[in-house]
Order: sequence, then C-alpha cells, then structure tokens
Amino acid sequence: MLLPGAVNCFAEVGILYAFGHSNGAGKIVIICLLLGSIFSWSVMISKIYMIHRARKETRYFLKRFRANRKPLAIYQNREIYPDSPSYSVYIAGCKELTFHLLGTTEVDDTFSTRVAESERISPVAMNSVRSALEREVGEQALKMEDRMTVLATAVSGAPFLGLLGTVWGVMDTFSAIAASNSASLTTMAPGVSGALITTVTGLLVAIPAMFGYNFLVVTIRGLTVELDNFAGELAASFDHRYLDTGSPRSRSAAR
Repeated sequence: MLLPGAVNCFAEVGILYAFGHSNGAGKIVIICLLLGSIFSWSVMISKIYMIHRARKETRYFLKRFRANRKPLAIYQNREIYPDSPSYSVYIAGCKELTFHLLGTTEVDDTFSTRVAESERISPVAMNSVRSALEREVGEQALKMEDRMTVLATAVSGAPFLGLLGTVWGVMDTFSAIAASNSASLTTMAPGVSGALITTVTGLLVAIPAMFGYNFLVVTIRGLTVELDNFAGELAASFDHRYLDTGSPRSRSAAR
C-alpha cells in the first residue's frame, strides 16, 4: 500500500505530472492514442478468441471428416461447425459438387440414394468444384485478416502521432521561454516533460500492437496454409469418388 507522501511524489514527478503540464494539443494526441489502444486491444483479443475457436472446431470437424469414407456424409447429415474455416470450405465444395451431380443442393431423406444413382461428373464440372473451393479459401482468409489494418495502423502510426505531440509541445515550450526571456531549467522542465509524454504514450500503444500483429499474421498465415491443404485433400476425395475418368467402374465406385 502506497503512503500518501509517495502518491504525492509520484504525482509531482511521474506521468500525472507530465500530463498536467502538456499543452492542449498534447492532451488531444494522448486521448487519440488511448482510443487507438482500446481498438487495437479489442482487435487482438477478438482475433485470439476467433483463432482459438477456429482451431478447436476444426479439430472436431477434421476428425469427423476423416473418420468417414464418404466425403458427403457430414453434408448429408447436416452437421454444423460454424467457427471452423475448413467446414466453410467443405460446405462450399459440397454444394458445388451436389449441384453438378443432382442439379440441386437440397439435402433430404433421399439424398444418399440420389447421389448413389447419379452419374459421375465430367472433368470440366470438377474444375468448377475446385474453383468453388479456392474461392472459399480466399474468402475465409480475408475473413480471418479482417480488421488487421487496425493493428498495422497502430504499429506504424502511434509513434509518429506521439512524436507529433512531442514536437508540438517542445515548440510551445521554447516559444513560452522566448516570450518570458527566462531560459532556466525550472522554466523548461515542465513543458519538456509534458511534451515527451505523448511519445511515451505512442510507444505504449505501438509496442503491444506490434507483438500482437506479428503473432496474428503468422498464425493466420498458418491457418490459411491448412485451409489450402484441406481444400486439396477434399478435391482429391471428390475426384476419387465422383469424377468420371471413363472407367466402367465409375458408377459402382461412386456408390
């Protein structure tokens, strides 16, 4: 527990002292930086939570997908993994595939029978399925990267905004000294202290945002690579069961 004297000392020489002696422009800069810090922290926390949920549900989804030899089983059973990017890619591919197989994406009690009785699709139609997978991978990557510009702006802009406040405060301090014809350290120290607090605040905003941005960029990049790999795995599974290669066993294999 701090003693009253220690609190007063901190107020006289610490951040509160510097803030109290900053000019109006410096206070505005500090308020803008604090608002930017709130936004950047909210982005980091929400993104970390999103990544945690995405990884958790993707593990469940991939385990379920790989446990069943029929690639359309999860789609047929209407299982839902809303926080998994891989599941979104899977649904996009299944919808495109079933449209080419059946002429519709509707799933009902006769879905399995209709798929079993349908002809395999042509390589051209399968290319459309692959395109749908690639589009969804891109959309999911953009979704994961959403609002990352807030962190990038905080990393690059906060120090410069803080430096602007410092330069402005030092300029005002020297102008006041010139007007008063007094160049003592006692006259300069409060103004310089108030000017420097904006740079300190800018660094306090930028440093956590930099670490968070680097972590999220690397993590999202890894998730995107995993999405690409799954899209390739799913396309290969579709090829094996539903692509017409001209073999007389094509229809029986699809069943």
